Amino acid sequence: MVTNLPAEAKAKFVKYMEAKTPEEKLKALEEFLSAVPKHKGTENLVRWIRRRMAELREEIEEKQRKRAGSSGLQFFVEKEGAAQVVLVGYTKVGKSALLKYLTGAKVEISDAPYATRFPVVGMMPYKDIQFQLVEAPSIIPEGGGWNTKVVGLIKNSDGVIIVLDAAKDADSQLNGLLSFLEGHGVVLEKPRGYVEIERAPSGGIRVVNYGILKCTEDNIVTLLNSYRIYNAIVKVYGEVDLDDVEKALFERIVYKPAIVLVNKVDLITGEHAKTLEKYLSMKIPLPLMLASAVKGFNKAYLGELLFNILNIIRVYTKPPTGEPSSKPLILKKGSTVLDVAKAIHKDFVKRFAYARIWGRSAKYPGQRVGLDHVLDDGDIVEIVLKKY
Repeated sequence: MVTNLPAEAKAKFVKYMEAKTPEEKLKALEEFLSAVPKHKGTENLVRWIRRRMAELREEIEEKQRKRAGSSGLQFFVEKEGAAQVVLVGYTKVGKSALLKYLTGAKVEISDAPYATRFPVVGMMPYKDIQFQLVEAPSIIPEGGGWNTKVVGLIKNSDGVIIVLDAAKDADSQLNGLLSFLEGHGVVLEKPRGYVEIERAPSGGIRVVNYGILKCTEDNIVTLLNSYRIYNAIVKVYGEVDLDDVEKALFERIVYKPAIVLVNKVDLITGEHAKTLEKYLSMKIPLPLMLASAVKGFNKAYLGELLFNILNIIRVYTKPPTGEPSSKPLILKKGSTVLDVAKAIHKDFVKRFAYARIWGRSAKYPGQRVGLDHVLDDGDIVEIVLKKY
């Protein structure tokens, strides 16, 4: 159900939304928290407020360190390759050894816990593309200064590999990591629906429905107006109710496709490995892989899993009188010739005459198509432009 916050609390939340600096936001959230009634219906909201306040305090401390001449912890990693995938787990589960085995990256492997203090990057080849693997510093169960930064690293990525230690309680590790991520607004199972709210300078409340809306647009307008939001674009994806709209005001849920990789299976018996694999497969609907960074495992299979969960395709461009490119464009499944034209050059859309296609999406080699033709993995696209 919707939290039914009193008018005073909603007014204080408006102050938070209008605040500019972390200091102003923190003060506004403290006031908002004091005005929120404490009952079962607001438990998640209160949890979000306290977590957001902790993040803002860390942000303020980071600013103060920079002013004092300290660079602090830099966690941003610029994306390269077909996709950026982050290895996430607790300390001593073998993330460094996995990164070294999969990418050949020069990684220092230490017996000391929490040895990795900054993101470490390597490129894993798969067919004719590469995935950028990023080892994140280990999650600290009791909290810590870099946990929020690790979450930021995950939110910026294209996907996640959850790394578990087969020789320890894998179920407990998985539960803890899923709870940690969900508590920070990251879900690994595709949600039934979600909402994006974009504030606008004018135009009133406009609802753009890409899914199933289980309330009326008038309900949404009334709800947002109660938070003094009178101009916004509300985008609905999947199956959404009024609760989801209100949740989107406070926190945007981020979905990240994921694989669960159980490392160190060389340290357990074959029977134990089979039982563990069966149990975890039943527990969570994510691709699961048992592996050993020490003994080695099928890298190509991991690449195939990543390629599939990331929902991407490879498309090769070809000039009218030349050979197909050896390096593919990486696009999302469902992409069209229009997406290819945009990726090459903005003028290609304006001057587009037609395209010719070779590959699985073509009815026959060299099929002539328009901008709306949906492409498949491995397709070759030749775009013919209008002459001036």
